[in-house]
Amino acid sequence: MDTLHATQAITRTRIQALRTAMSLRQVDACLVPSADPHLSEYLPDRWGGRVWLSGFTGSVGTLIVTAEFAGLWVDARYWAQAETQLAGTGIALMKIPGGGSALHVDWLAENMQPGQTVAVDGAVLGLAGARALEQALNARQVKLRTDCDLLDDIWSERPSLPSAPVFEHAAPHAPLPRSAKLAAVRQTMREQHAQWHFISTLDDIAYLFNLRGSDVSYNPIFVAHALVGTERATLYVADGKVPEALRAILAQDGVDLAPYAEAAAALRALPADSVVLLDPRRVTLGLRQAITVRVVEAINPTVFAKSRKSEQEVQHVRAAMEQDGAALCEFFAWFEQALGRETITELTIDDKVTAARARRPGFVSPSFGTIAAFNANGAMPHYSATEEAHATVEGDGLLLIDSGAQYLGGTTDITRVTAVGQVSAQQKRDCALVLKGLIALSSTRFPRGTKSPMLDAIARAPIWAGGVDYGHGTGHGVGYFLNVHEGPQSISCYSLPDPHTAMQPGMITSIEPGTYRPGQWGVRFENLVLNRSAATTEFGEFLEFETLTLCPIDVRCVDLSLLRADEIAWLNAYHATVRARLSPLVDGAAKAWLEQSTASV
Repeated sequence: MDTLHATQAITRTRIQALRTAMSLRQVDACLVPSADPHLSEYLPDRWGGRVWLSGFTGSVGTLIVTAEFAGLWVDARYWAQAETQLAGTGIALMKIPGGGSALHVDWLAENMQPGQTVAVDGAVLGLAGARALEQALNARQVKLRTDCDLLDDIWSERPSLPSAPVFEHAAPHAPLPRSAKLAAVRQTMREQHAQWHFISTLDDIAYLFNLRGSDVSYNPIFVAHALVGTERATLYVADGKVPEALRAILAQDGVDLAPYAEAAAALRALPADSVVLLDPRRVTLGLRQAITVRVVEAINPTVFAKSRKSEQEVQHVRAAMEQDGAALCEFFAWFEQALGRETITELTIDDKVTAARARRPGFVSPSFGTIAAFNANGAMPHYSATEEAHATVEGDGLLLIDSGAQYLGGTTDITRVTAVGQVSAQQKRDCALVLKGLIALSSTRFPRGTKSPMLDAIARAPIWAGGVDYGHGTGHGVGYFLNVHEGPQSISCYSLPDPHTAMQPGMITSIEPGTYRPGQWGVRFENLVLNRSAATTEFGEFLEFETLTLCPIDVRCVDLSLLRADEIAWLNAYHATVRARLSPLVDGAAKAWLEQSTASV
């Protein structure tokens, strides 16, 4: 039996085991979200149940299993990947328009019968999603069970909690001490008349306490809950993860430690007259049910605080971008020299680009799994090469590389498309339109407080003009040595323009328009940009973007005749900046490649 057929057989066996467990517990449908008790994007292995059950390895997806049906709901970024990985498993691909879609809830409401039962583990079900699910099922007189984790019934080798140590993110890279951050949170608590604030989201906790870890792939965070009181705060974290010296430092700053599993009990034990500040979008149903005192619902104050980088943090980010750009110069110089002379695969590219970054000061890890996608593979926005399935880079076409790194002074995320052999006229046209989208949004000024989703169409307009669209958002917030995907801002037509998405100075966001032609190629250019003040007029304060990412754009892929004079000027000015900032950090072949790649056009 080959590897593919063996994987399909394993998936079918696990789905059948789940159905057996459902029958024993008198459950008619089981919903398995891509979630953990902290509603993380990248999950610790313990909560990788959706991957374990379905075999689909994309970062987002919702699995529903009944006695007769199994389906996986995924958005357009993953359709091609899911179609391949689900083939032969008996699990249907259920296509949804965007990551925030609730079509799986609609399916349950339409297909479940009155008196039937739907089960989902309440410990990993987001409160907002639980409310929507419960409302839809109640209308159909369908019972929702959230008190059982069916995975525990069938996953005999389920991983335990991660055990990697927690470490301090110290000055100078953490310019604001945790005491000041806690004081700001407590000020918000006073304004909300709350004596307690409960936090489960891991990047909020890491930011607030100036701590980092490695419990989650690519994001320097650790598994914990936090309860902030008016005088002291408690971190609920697994025993042994915090070294004794750091434990003593935390105690001096008014931070106590308690076992991870005691968080829910601590919430149940709060004094009856307490008021708890809680973010309903960032807590699970199970933890919310543990709170019996009065709750004030509001966004975590740390969500806003960590999104607005201080000037000291921005200076560190600029330095990290220079190191990242220099590493990419080394990589691309190697690539140009090696192409056609040695075997290069998509896996080789991942190894080489990571190795180049690892030689740079302050490097900690990649910030996500590198996407190295040649020709048709580039048409899958979240493609991931594996040992079993990857392409060799040879012949003619486009190579898309989306990669990033975690540095002590910042988080990077960049996508470039480079020419391999001859590039066709249609490929050059696609690259030109995508580049026009990048330039259009990068050059935009907008009123402070503009809802970030409203900016999405600016990048799409040049691509729409060519009769093309793309199925993902245009930009996401980026953390400061934290999660590569961070809120509250999101430049996406798939996001609602809620008040909390307002653009404010200090936010770092990606701009990454694209074009994807299934079975042929994909194009995406991505830079990170900083919101900064541009001007104040009688109409208020206006913001503009400072481009932070420093790496040449391969003009060999671009039909320059489609660019206006002002767009050519933007490209030349950007390349002049890249050359000036990176030249002192590279030499030899890397410097030669940099100078050649940033020549004026």
